[in-house]
Amino acid sequence: MRLINRHPDRSGRLLLILLPFALLLFVYFSASTTRLAENPNDKLLPSASQMVDAIDRLAFTEDKRSGQYLFWQDTASSLQRLGMGLGIAALLGLVLGIAAGSIPLFGAPLSPLLTVLSMIPPLAILPILFIVFGLGELSKVMLIAIGITPCIARDIEQRAREIPGELLIKAQTLGANTWTLILRLVLPQLLPRLLISLRLMLGSAWLFLIAAEAIASTDGLGYRIFLVRRYMAMDVILPYVVWITLLAWLMDLGLRQVLRLCFPWHEGGKA
Repeated sequence: MRLINRHPDRSGRLLLILLPFALLLFVYFSASTTRLAENPNDKLLPSASQMVDAIDRLAFTEDKRSGQYLFWQDTASSLQRLGMGLGIAALLGLVLGIAAGSIPLFGAPLSPLLTVLSMIPPLAILPILFIVFGLGELSKVMLIAIGITPCIARDIEQRAREIPGELLIKAQTLGANTWTLILRLVLPQLLPRLLISLRLMLGSAWLFLIAAEAIASTDGLGYRIFLVRRYMAMDVILPYVVWITLLAWLMDLGLRQVLRLCFPWHEGGKA
């Protein structure tokens, strides 16, 4: 049998999924053990016990100055900013995408504008956001929203243009007006794509959040990483990076489950 036609069974698939992570951990801890054996004060590749001690200090021991658990405070602050930014971007992206893809009079000016806006590097306008919105929470949320809204809107616009014209014509012959078409025909077709777009943009949203927190913040996962970097505290940085990755994966999984539960017909349509 040709290799391209061979598919792993369930146990084989699970093994193949875990294998690269196991290899990565093996390589890391082998290198860490070697470096620490040569220099016990080495900070570049901390051992598992050093990382566990650092997380225990941050997550389960009250900070002497603030009286809070810094790890969970950072997590809550970052998730709050990320959630607000994603919510604003999803709403604006859906509205702009529907307007640009379904209404020609709006699509003519909006489509080129969205294309141009999606080409602007969001991190390049971060100083402008700090000047306009200040150094508080609003500038961080706006960076996420501005960074991913044009991309979501363009994706929604493209999906709106792919809706068969026959469906729109049939609905109009039955007396549907513009609002009825959008709410009853266009919107249900685009909501699954919105969830998919959010999944695709999660990595960018986290990038913008970490960048904003690193420059101007007093808490958050990005703030903590860049705060301890001056001490080369890799025992803190690496667990924080793993935690951010886990949170992003859980958010992606949650969106995928919402898509499967709320729009089961979408998966069937793709098949």
